[in-house]
Amino acid sequence: MSGDGITTIAPDVLKSIARLSCLSIEGVSRMATSPILFGRFLKKSVQDGVEIDIEGDTVYVNLYVILKSNVNIREVSRNIQQQVYRAITDLVGMNVGKINVHVEDIDYDTNP
Repeated sequence: MSGDGITTIAPDVLKSIARLSCLSIEGVSRMATSPILFGRFLKKSVQDGVEIDIEGDTVYVNLYVILKSNVNIREVSRNIQQQVYRAITDLVGMNVGKINVHVEDIDYDTNP
């Protein structure tokens, strides 16, 4: 059997990889649901906190997260970017253009 052929990766697979990688980072509470504007009039909701755009063999990722309280937001965001980058490049072999982390809220512990 020859090795000729192609492999395609569904965008939902990339979303799952990005979401699970993000949730594995210490300091991440959960993914957020955020509205994304398309054009001037249409809104689409990102249900799972992940937006993926693919241009050629390059993946662009927007992650919408809710972080735990008392964490260093910059450090957690950087860790998210590094982990998602590694997961996409190692597991899928695609190039990563940008990984944008949008901190939508902070979970404050109500217990003293």
